[in-house]
Amino acid sequence: FLSEACNLVFAAASREKQFLIIGTNKDIADLVLRSALKARCHYVNKKWLGGILTNWVTTEKQLNKLRDLKIEQKGVKLKSLLIPKRQSTKLRKQLVHLQTYFGGIIYMTRLPDIVIILDQQ
Repeated sequence: FLSEACNLVFAAASREKQFLIIGTNKDIADLVLRSALKARCHYVNKKWLGGILTNWVTTEKQLNKLRDLKIEQKGVKLKSLLIPKRQSTKLRKQLVHLQTYFGGIIYMTRLPDIVIILDQQ
């Protein structure tokens, strides 16, 4: 089965399919991050939020919100004197929360073709 899985992954990669690597166990979270960045694929290495794939419309809204907050944060840095500290703190807190859960799939524009789940019990 391992040989078949390797052949499937190799064939999909040669056709430029999108991959999603999921590994939320604390022991392998860093390995998932490094491997996904090296392979240029999407990843989830923190808590898996239910509905990320099955409720794609909601996930897409959250990803758009994360992108907008990142852009807004860059603008806030430029004009930090004009924005109240409370609003800046709230923005930073939202950004950290979304980055934690959606940081690895921020540029995922559609559902992945292949999902690889690591350390499944």
